[in-house]
Amino acid sequence: MKFYPPLIGITTSGQNQTGSFCVRREYVDAVRLAGGLPMLLPPGELNLATVLEWVDGILFSGGGDIDPATYNGAPHPTIYNVNAERDRFELSLAQLALNSDIPILGICRGLEILVVASGGKLVTHLPDEFGETITHRAEQTRPCEHSIQIITGTRLATIIGPGEAKIISWHHQAASTIPTAWRLAAQAPDGVIEALEHEYHPWAIALQWHPELALNDGRQQRIFRTFVTAAQHRKAVFSQKTG
Repeated sequence: MKFYPPLIGITTSGQNQTGSFCVRREYVDAVRLAGGLPMLLPPGELNLATVLEWVDGILFSGGGDIDPATYNGAPHPTIYNVNAERDRFELSLAQLALNSDIPILGICRGLEILVVASGGKLVTHLPDEFGETITHRAEQTRPCEHSIQIITGTRLATIIGPGEAKIISWHHQAASTIPTAWRLAAQAPDGVIEALEHEYHPWAIALQWHPELALNDGRQQRIFRTFVTAAQHRKAVFSQKTG
């Protein structure tokens, strides 16, 4: 029997000024390195059930900010690259995916999408609430590195190990609350929520940092390998049921 790698849907940005949908290549590289076949999911698709029928896993990628109106937040001058079409698409897709058994990985904005889709709220601008003892991004155009604590007993801890980890960070927002059915999996020294995982979904993990920017780090690679393996397992089970 011929082996077909699991198809991993990766969300993209909204259309830019040239009419193009974009995603950083590191997401694609990370999925391929982990053994998955990447498929880009641009916003605007109306038949979301069909998306879930085709893909074996969904990666909600990073990008611009979510419109604060979607979570009853206040406007802030630092908010940038809001795209209503992308917000609608990803929030709807996230809600549908969370009510299925499809493996889900959220990264940066992807965590924020999963939080808002689950009824949670965001910190609009981290320095306003957490100060600047930890720099979560050097500036809008550059990431930075800092430490986090992985919480013992979580799924994330079984993947990359508990305790301190060095991560690459590039965000100015984060979850302000932990939504119902989610639990804390990692936290920065200043208290910022750095990872969440779903308590009831078969495989749903959300990271505020960017593991795709640290693929030379074996611990970060394991996140993608475990995600793709979960997608492959679901694909195999589905094939047995329908075959």
